[in-house]
Amino acid sequence: MPLLINSRGFRRDLEANGCLAVHSPLEGGFETRLLRRLRCSGYRTRITSARGLGDPEVFLTRKHGIRPPHLGHNCVGRGAAVGEIQQVVPLMGDLFDGVDSVALWLLEGQVLSRSELLSLCDLCKRESRLHIIVEMGGARSLRWQSMQALLNV
Repeated sequence: MPLLINSRGFRRDLEANGCLAVHSPLEGGFETRLLRRLRCSGYRTRITSARGLGDPEVFLTRKHGIRPPHLGHNCVGRGAAVGEIQQVVPLMGDLFDGVDSVALWLLEGQVLSRSELLSLCDLCKRESRLHIIVEMGGARSLRWQSMQALLNV
């Protein structure tokens, strides 16, 4: 693994496409290096897992409700059988406060369906400051491509 990664090509492709599919070596480390270089370029960054994302657009940008898991020993008499709804703030809400561009790195993106990946691409088109990097699996070396090219849209 190289000690230094030149991120100019990565950043140029990210800004041109909005949503990138990344295949990186399984030992990790590339995501934090690239995010650190994006932060130095003026981006506000966040890294999170794609597992349990639900509806990506609602989860990332709007206030939404979730139900906590029922653990079997809670009293469910006051709410529905599956528990009370808790309101949760959006994951990306605080990152859009300034005028800086925002980069979101989604780990384990291979669990997302084609429609969820397309909704991420549409979200990047609607919000010009938002750039999403979706880690789609492992590879022997770092490589990336446009999400649109991966989905053949």
